[in-house]
Amino acid sequence: MQVISTNVAVRRPDPSGRHEFSGIDKQPQSFIDVAAPGPHYGDGSGVRGDIIGDTQHHGGNDKAIYAYAREELDYWQSELSRPLASGCFGENLTTQGVDLSALLINQRLRIGTAVLEVSVPRQPCSTFAGWLGERGWLKRWTARGDCGTYLRIISPGRIQPGDSITMDTPPNHDITMRIAFAAKMGNRTLAQRVIEAGCLPAHQHNDLRS
Repeated sequence: MQVISTNVAVRRPDPSGRHEFSGIDKQPQSFIDVAAPGPHYGDGSGVRGDIIGDTQHHGGNDKAIYAYAREELDYWQSELSRPLASGCFGENLTTQGVDLSALLINQRLRIGTAVLEVSVPRQPCSTFAGWLGERGWLKRWTARGDCGTYLRIISPGRIQPGDSITMDTPPNHDITMRIAFAAKMGNRTLAQRVIEAGCLPAHQHNDLRS
């Protein structure tokens, strides 16, 4: 299990037109330095030099870093018949050899000199759809069920390609990122399981109850 690419945003016009700019286009760098940005979405990215356009829904401690698996990029590369470079789904960390959808919520990971924690699922948005430019993209991506994972930063540090990913003691529940994503996207049975586990931030549980 390792990181194969560390990626930082290049400022682009928001492809959805809803915001002035977007940081969804992330380009590989030789390393990233990470530190907890603050408790609110508008507090920015946890990656130094990164860019966030939609500060209402992105950034802050619970969405400090976004990770996506190279294996998933390869799957979509085949499905869409087009090359997909590491970073092109907006991820800061492109991983290899770890099933991110199977990670438990609040599982701590040691990567490079940083300690990170699996936090909340990604919700696909109009910027993501506009960036990919594929008809029915949000529905197709959601049906696949693997949303990658947002990570919060427990201890700051530096991460670079080739760094191994090791797991600390797992949390005492069975809610995986795949389950949390399905709950977020409308599965009421799984939403109740997530609420009962109490593993997400309070506002996420409130959303699941609504």
